[in-house]
Amino acid sequence: MRWRELFAETLRALAANKMRSFLTMFGIAWGILSITLMIAAGEGLKMGQAAAQRTLGKDILIAFPGRTSMQAGGLRAGRRIFFQLSDLDAVRRDCPDVAQLTPELGRPGVYVRSAYNSGSFRVTGALPFFQDIRSLDVAKGRFWTYADEQMRLRVAVLGDEVRKQLFASRNAVGETIQVGDFPYQVIGVLARKDQDSNYDGPDNQKIFVPLAAVSTDFPSLPPAAPNSVDRVVATPVSVSRHEEAEAELRRAFARLHQFDPADKDAVFVWNTIKSARIFSRVFDSMELFMGVVGVITLLLGGIGVMNIMLVSITERTREIGLRKALGATRRVVLIQFFSEALLLTLVSGGAGLAIGYGICLAVNRLPMPQYFAGLMVTPWVGLFASLVLTLVGVASGLYPAKVAADMTPIEALRYER
Repeated sequence: MRWRELFAETLRALAANKMRSFLTMFGIAWGILSITLMIAAGEGLKMGQAAAQRTLGKDILIAFPGRTSMQAGGLRAGRRIFFQLSDLDAVRRDCPDVAQLTPELGRPGVYVRSAYNSGSFRVTGALPFFQDIRSLDVAKGRFWTYADEQMRLRVAVLGDEVRKQLFASRNAVGETIQVGDFPYQVIGVLARKDQDSNYDGPDNQKIFVPLAAVSTDFPSLPPAAPNSVDRVVATPVSVSRHEEAEAELRRAFARLHQFDPADKDAVFVWNTIKSARIFSRVFDSMELFMGVVGVITLLLGGIGVMNIMLVSITERTREIGLRKALGATRRVVLIQFFSEALLLTLVSGGAGLAIGYGICLAVNRLPMPQYFAGLMVTPWVGLFASLVLTLVGVASGLYPAKVAADMTPIEALRYER
């Protein structure tokens, strides 16, 4: 039998029972649609959370001073640790796996006023590359530079909500604001940030100024030591060296402040790279679970295909016997019934995959909830669905085709329904 004739015969056999074929195809299409949508939703949630995590910073380590919980060097446990500006040169020297390092100094509840409004905000000071490692995108104006830092200029970059409260819809860049008792010139405004994690408040609600300015205008108050900083933000030389960089930071501060490097209460390091990998594993597991649920749904559809093919073979037993009596070989019968099952599966599966992609494209045109990137259909989703579909088609068609091919002409012709 030629392939064209085989295809035409397959279509005639499926068209002979339209409703039955449609319901069977619907089960396969629904299974593929389930796989596509569930994996796409899991991928969208994973990508949305990853993007939200990047708003905290780009692969950063944040070291916070704490209180010792272990005795070391004859010193008692329970001592407060204070990071100081003078620590930074020694820490940089002793941490070869740390690429960049900036102290961060924050002052909460500072009264700020403009010519139009006022409010209390957190003022944060750091070195200029703080903008890059903390993902602070400037919407208008600029961030401060090392020249601003060295000249101790009183310049400020406003978070989005600070700008709205102080200036509403007016242009803030170039204006002067009163930060505490000191005038600061606004040189930039940050783009709004959808932030799901922070350590001292959302960046939208902060005013960012040079470290030299905040340390001069808002010095440390007791019990903090003079010239102390709130925390240190660092980046590793490479993502693969983040654990080594974390360990080096602990050892460097331990030498400077005489505590045991194993005392994690003395210095807490928030390793955002480690946190991101934990989140990624959680979402990968969730995506795998949803994919398994979709595969099970598709397998149930495959069982339906197998069942319908066995019913079709029972109904066409005499036809099979007649064809074999007229010279049809076992191979021809096997290919015919196998092709019916495979065509049924692939056509319905292809339709389900196309509908799934269409739904994803349509949904992604709508406004997405916060921290959800949409229904993200990656190439491997289509490849995985196609592979599973092919395996289901082969499995559901091979056994019924073998049953039909193994019939003897005499037994088939004697069959009575």
